[in-house]
Amino acid sequence: MASSFSFGAGNAAKLLRAPLYLLGRLVTLVVPRGERWVFGCGAGIGDGPLALWHVAAADGLDAVWLVRSDDEEREAAARGIPTLRRDSLRGFWATARARVLVVAYGLGDVNPYAVSGAFVVQLWHGIPLKRIGLDSPETLRSPLPFAAAAISRLLGVLYRASQRRIDVLPAASHLVRGRLESAFGLSGERVVVTGEPRVDPLSAGTATERRSRARAAIRAAVGPLGDDTRLVLYAPTWRDGAPDPAVPTAEDWDLISATLERHNAVLLVRSHRLGAGEYVPPFATDRVRPLGSDVLGDVTAALPGVDVLVTDYSSLAYDAALVPLPVLYLAPDEEEYAARRGFYGTYADVAGPDPARSWRDLLHQLDVVLADPDEREERVARAEALSARVHAYRDGRNTRRLYDLVRARLDGRNGPPREGSE
Repeated sequence: MASSFSFGAGNAAKLLRAPLYLLGRLVTLVVPRGERWVFGCGAGIGDGPLALWHVAAADGLDAVWLVRSDDEEREAAARGIPTLRRDSLRGFWATARARVLVVAYGLGDVNPYAVSGAFVVQLWHGIPLKRIGLDSPETLRSPLPFAAAAISRLLGVLYRASQRRIDVLPAASHLVRGRLESAFGLSGERVVVTGEPRVDPLSAGTATERRSRARAAIRAAVGPLGDDTRLVLYAPTWRDGAPDPAVPTAEDWDLISATLERHNAVLLVRSHRLGAGEYVPPFATDRVRPLGSDVLGDVTAALPGVDVLVTDYSSLAYDAALVPLPVLYLAPDEEEYAARRGFYGTYADVAGPDPARSWRDLLHQLDVVLADPDEREERVARAEALSARVHAYRDGRNTRRLYDLVRARLDGRNGPPREGSE
């Protein structure tokens, strides 16, 4: 199934809403900002904003979360988080009056018409492997077939102006910092190496505690699992509105089922929230279970409960490196995706020399990893090497570092933290 969203359609909507942005800008010019922090997240109640919320709330800050649906409102209430509707007048007013805005996917995580003048903390939602923002032609894709070049240039001007509102953007390391500076068009002082708040659960506590918490979260989401059941998480990335070429055929499903049965394993399918493929076997089985954002909002903290990650171009590969997990790559459209989207560095820098091109190839690799401890350790060593390249911190204190830095900048103190690891 193709995604319900594409950059072209999204860009068209932004152009049509230009008068509302102008009206909101006029309001923020005359409305004074207070002390409240306003949070939002395009993926729901989770990700980096939730990590920062807990630290801010413990510090006694006045804060509110802007939600977009009844489900988000109920989840926030269950966590004791006060909310307002993002698109309501009260949501607009809260955004217009906030001192700090915390987002993860874009300024639309809060009310986008009242952002000007606030201190914006953009947490993003993963270390980019595929090119994003200004580095990707997809971001500026014209919604119209005529005057496409001119419209793309206009979108570039608008995008840069929008991103200049960001005051702080945390990076996992100096390598990642360079990618984010380029993608968002930001100066170095705004992109700071604090580590990502969203991955703190992968470093906090002991490995046994992390696995126990993760397994409990997965069971709550997908149902009963045996203690000795091995879990394979499959997380394909978004194809910018195009169909997913890795959706299994009927023959693929037979091979998948046989492999899972052979190793007493369950395949957890985590399709991208913007567009899920038809990952449903043509037969009844409890060996394949959906693990979408509708059943588990934040999958990052669940990674220690998984035994193998399978992905293509997802930033989860970087997150899994912190566990560390063996990662297998299924990329049937590598050349096409590279031409359309592009990568930071090369795909082989992350996926290694042997990404699978088909489910048959992938299942052969999975067979070996699940059966051979030496092969598993070799894949884990690859993950550890990747983690050493992209993560400056592994101490579970990324959120605290970022929070302290934001408070220092709000108080007029400055200076990025020193890079290091523990």
